[in-house]
Amino acid sequence: MSSRFDGFISEDEFETMANELAESFPKEFFKELNGGILVLERSKMHRDSWPGNELYILGEYCHGGELGRYINLYYGSFRRVYPGLSRDALREELRKTIAHEFRHHMESLAMCRDLEVEDEEKLEAYNSRFYTARRKRE
Repeated sequence: MSSRFDGFISEDEFETMANELAESFPKEFFKELNGGILVLERSKMHRDSWPGNELYILGEYCHGGELGRYINLYYGSFRRVYPGLSRDALREELRKTIAHEFRHHMESLAMCRDLEVEDEEKLEAYNSRFYTARRKRE
């Protein structure tokens, strides 16, 4: 996925930025994050995404399986969601995403689901908005 012509930073630059941002968080946040933080080239659309109002996953906290606990950052999703964003603004969105995924990690270690519940409520609001709009058209 080349970004030379679309103005978006390269995947290598994105990964460097993600690593720099991750290193700015307290070391305690990395406790048991044995799979680390991975930058994946692809985009990932949420399974509940509505056509024409796509909902992309920017980051994802994962646990279980061979990698243990880890965070995925989807470079392709950032490119799709923030195509014209300045480097500084992109850095801030990436920082917020990493912080969000670290919170999932820390809450998982504490056996807390507060952020999961918040995310579910936001998804319900997203779905309700598009479901209501579709029903009005029918």
